[in-house]
Amino acid sequence: MHIHQMTVGMLQVCCYIVSCEETKEAVIIDPGGEEDKILTHCLKNSLRVRYLIATHGHPDHVCGNASLRESTGGKIIMHADDAVFFWQPQTQEYFSILGLPESPKPDRLVKDGDTIEFGREQLRVIHTPGHTPGGICLYSEPHCFTGDTLFVDGVGRSDFPGGSTHELLQSIRTRLLTLPPETIVWPGHGYGGLKSTIGEEARANPFLQEGF
Repeated sequence: MHIHQMTVGMLQVCCYIVSCEETKEAVIIDPGGEEDKILTHCLKNSLRVRYLIATHGHPDHVCGNASLRESTGGKIIMHADDAVFFWQPQTQEYFSILGLPESPKPDRLVKDGDTIEFGREQLRVIHTPGHTPGGICLYSEPHCFTGDTLFVDGVGRSDFPGGSTHELLQSIRTRLLTLPPETIVWPGHGYGGLKSTIGEEARANPFLQEGF
């Protein structure tokens, strides 16, 4: 599995192009803008994009979906709960203040435990509600793409519509911190290519310490 991380868009989203080195099939996780830069990398490396995966439905993580689906033929994947939540009129109205392009509706809905296959690789869906109702992380030992659920020394916000601090911390503690401690954390924001491990976050992340 080859992982290429790039920071894109006005909100500095960490987008990941993950590919099978043998077959050159790839997925793009959270294409949050600068689609030309993402597409250039795929073309330069002869990658065939099979899926565009949203770790959650916030516009800064899905605003590149429409353009990249058209240019690559990749199918959009999202958790079923976010597919329902983010196409409610009141939710769309709230997040329209960002002025970002809307994502088309997903081509494929996933749930906890589903696998997303590309080439000889696969990612397992871990449902981690709290930042959004249908937030997901994507796991393939020893890697976990955590979106806006878990950051390096931080956690996602829970004060947007659909968020819940209790659910977010419960998701992290019961679904992510139970992964092997050497699991590499690839966050949805990082500003400089930051990454960590599950063991390090369990030990030192100030938002996960007892009493928070």
